[in-house]
Amino acid sequence: MVQVDAELDQLEDGALLVLYANGDQRAARVLTARLLPRVLSHAVRVLGDRSEAEDVAQEAMLRLWRAAPGWQGDGAAKPGTWLYRVTANLIVDRLRRSGRAVGLDAVDEPADDRESAEAMLIRRGRVAALDAALARLPERQRQAVVLRHIEGVSNPEIAAVLDISVEAVESLTARGKRALAAALAGQKEALGYGDG
Repeated sequence: MVQVDAELDQLEDGALLVLYANGDQRAARVLTARLLPRVLSHAVRVLGDRSEAEDVAQEAMLRLWRAAPGWQGDGAAKPGTWLYRVTANLIVDRLRRSGRAVGLDAVDEPADDRESAEAMLIRRGRVAALDAALARLPERQRQAVVLRHIEGVSNPEIAAVLDISVEAVESLTARGKRALAAALAGQKEALGYGDG
């Protein structure tokens, strides 16, 4: 059993989904262990509420299982990319229903003369401050920044998730990073970024 699960763990997501569609529950466990933490983390960071994020991640996984019987294993879409897109859409729906969605044009672009937001993302001890700053970003910027700089998703995959061009992803992440830097700049001392 352990060796079989180890063999399953070596398979790509698409192959695991096809195995699940053919009745292999072990493949579902391996795929869930691989994908659920990533989409849950993404949803928590964008929504700012773990309970809501768990609901979104659970619904996204249910939709993946429902899509499994018709899954095309020809490389058209990766299950992880598909799942991120479903998660992103569910997040947008929740934000809109709650009135928390903010349009991109509603936020002025800050100057880019602050400390790099990317450096701040790396420092796990500053997660609370980062999450507060992320919560103030427009929803699309927040999704792009979280997917790119926290989840490590490539720009082409983010473009597929958000249904936008790669250039739009680059623009969203650049504006998001500048906005994060501006939001966190006033907290440098408290975050341990003093001049010393």
